[in-house]
Amino acid sequence: MRRRVSCRYRSLVVAGAMSVFAAGWGSQARAQVTSREGIALQNQIQQLSQQLSQLQAAGGGNAVAAPAPAPSGSGGNGDLTAQLLDRVSQLESQVRDMRGELDQLTNEVHTQNAALSKKIDDMQFAAQNGGGASPPAAAGPVSAPAPSTDKTKTALELLKDGQGALRAGDYATAQSDAQQALKTAKTQQGRMDSQFLLAQSLAGQKRYQDSALAYYDAYKRLPRSPRAPEALLGVSASMLALGDKKSACEALNQLKADFPSPASRVKAAAASFRARAGCH
Repeated sequence: MRRRVSCRYRSLVVAGAMSVFAAGWGSQARAQVTSREGIALQNQIQQLSQQLSQLQAAGGGNAVAAPAPAPSGSGGNGDLTAQLLDRVSQLESQVRDMRGELDQLTNEVHTQNAALSKKIDDMQFAAQNGGGASPPAAAGPVSAPAPSTDKTKTALELLKDGQGALRAGDYATAQSDAQQALKTAKTQQGRMDSQFLLAQSLAGQKRYQDSALAYYDAYKRLPRSPRAPEALLGVSASMLALGDKKSACEALNQLKADFPSPASRVKAAAASFRARAGCH
């Protein structure tokens, strides 16, 4: 009989201690765990604490006089206390795991913030010192920008590229190559060819006023060169496009005076232009 009373008293004392522990631990967890899952666990612990309190009240104030629970009874207070203690232990374990994950995430955020702050400080230092100190390297190597091809190409290479662009209908690129070739050409013939390409690219863009001037400039650079007749034909064609038949005829007359026996294709083109302009 004394053994049964002692076991019953011991169970109620343990239940009371766990009730006090659960209540105290719940207030501490509420102050530190703010996630939805953590709050749900706290509520469950509070419910268990209330059940333990009800169990104590059901046991009465005279624990010695209470009868011992039946060994086979599954609904006795002793079994219920054991179940509640086991459930509280499980909840404690879950909350510890959640707090561990929270601490890990907090440490990762602090590490990332520290790395970002250091990178910003390095960039500010580099900017204040004229780029003398470079910030930490990014995830991959940064390739150096390709050097400008226009500065390394010769005038002949630029002319070749510009003529290819002209045939492809890329008149803006042809114009750019021609202008660069004009700056780097070292001979009068090279400058004349560059000027002729420039006139062709302008005509392709239907900038006939500019193309007429460019053709005439090409002619003036080398009036007796093999390309001079073609330059005068270009002047005439641009004037016809502008509707200035008089100027077109003047260019054709200059062509006839300078080159009385031009190449067959130049002669055929001049005859066609004369007919269109109504030259006498």
